[in-house]
This record gives sequence, structure tokens and C-alpha cells, in this order.
Amino acid sequence: MIAIQRVIPEQAKELTALTIAAKRHWNYPEEWIQIWLPLLTISPEYIRDNETWAIVKNDRCISYYSLRPDGGFLWLDNLWVLPDFMGQGIGRELFQHALERSRALGAATLKIESDPNAQGFYEKMGAWKIGEHQTEVDGQQRILPVMEIKL
Repeated sequence: MIAIQRVIPEQAKELTALTIAAKRHWNYPEEWIQIWLPLLTISPEYIRDNETWAIVKNDRCISYYSLRPDGGFLWLDNLWVLPDFMGQGIGRELFQHALERSRALGAATLKIESDPNAQGFYEKMGAWKIGEHQTEVDGQQRILPVMEIKL
């Protein structure tokens, strides 16, 4: 059985493992994954402070997203799907849920700082690129698309 449900703080370790597995799917160097571990780690406090929802199948989180308010905007802070479930419409279903929750929270726009590998997905969902965030990892420059979708 598949259900979308609110995540509880006790699921932080499960979400962290899901996040790392999904990030590894894109074949980033393991050194980068290790550098990113603090950013990929989901804490119980994070779940308490940010609305977080998951698709659960047979009592296992297979995908989740979180919404983070910041400066009058709402950000899609995370949206991850376990690699075994990619390409099955799970991300689309969860993204639609995120849009519904964003509207319910009164947001007019949802902003996304996307992994470059996910930009195409967000464009298919109706988001468009409004800028870039330049960052660096292990001495290499990365450009992350900043996107938004009107609600």
C-alpha cells in the first residue's frame, strides 16, 4: 500500500539514508558525497521546523519532500526519490502534493534550488529557471539552477 503522510522526527535517519542513496544515483564522486554529508543529513529538529511529507510503501519511505519558509518565500528544500522507484511517477505525485501544501500555507510562489540533474524534472512540472547559485565542491565550481513555480 502506498500513502502520502507527514513525516515525524523519529524518521530522520531513514530520510537521511534515502537522501544519500538518491544523491549517489547521479554518480557524484564519493568524496563529494562525504563533503555533502552535513547538507544531506536530515535531523529530527529539521523535521520539526519544516513541513516534511513522504510517500510510504509497505511502511518504508520511498520518497519525501520538505518545505522551508525563508524571507517571505517558501522553498522546496528537498525532494528525493529512492533510485529503485525513479521513473514511476512518484516524484511527480509528491511534487503535486508539495504544490497543494504550499498553496494551503498561503504561498504564491514556490522556489527551488535544484541539483543540475533535476532541472529537467522541475521544468516538466512547470517551474522555470530564474537564476543561478554558484557553489564549489572539492575545488570544482558548480552552478545550481534557482527555479520557481507560481501557485
